[in-house]
Amino acid sequence: MTKTIISIVIVAVLAFGGYKLWQVWDSYAKDKDLAAQQAAAVSNVVPEQLPGMPPAWEDGYKKAYAAAQTGDIKTLRAWFKAYGQQVDDPRRAWIELDYMIIISSQDPQEAKAIYQSVKDRTPQESPVYPRIKQLEKTYE
Repeated sequence: MTKTIISIVIVAVLAFGGYKLWQVWDSYAKDKDLAAQQAAAVSNVVPEQLPGMPPAWEDGYKKAYAAAQTGDIKTLRAWFKAYGQQVDDPRRAWIELDYMIIISSQDPQEAKAIYQSVKDRTPQESPVYPRIKQLEKTYE
């Protein structure tokens, strides 16, 4: 009788352990799939096609912004101070994230502040949101 009860308890513990192990594996698989979807969403976004840039400056913007990107941090910061307020989201958010990545090694506090600002104002439906989620672990 005692051996039967012990056997039942052992089988129950093994079944419960197997169930918990399956739950952990399932959540890991879902997280992995979600990360892959977010990475794919980020790679599908073409920053130059995001809305928010004043239509009158599309060509001039490309030249000025390309020059600012090839320059140093001071050049990009100057461009952003001069033109950044005229650009709307989601294009502005994307540019700010680019700027944040560039300055993160020299000024991590400013990079974190920029990240938080972009994250606070960007809705989940935005095409920039997957990139924000991708950078979350680094800048929070």
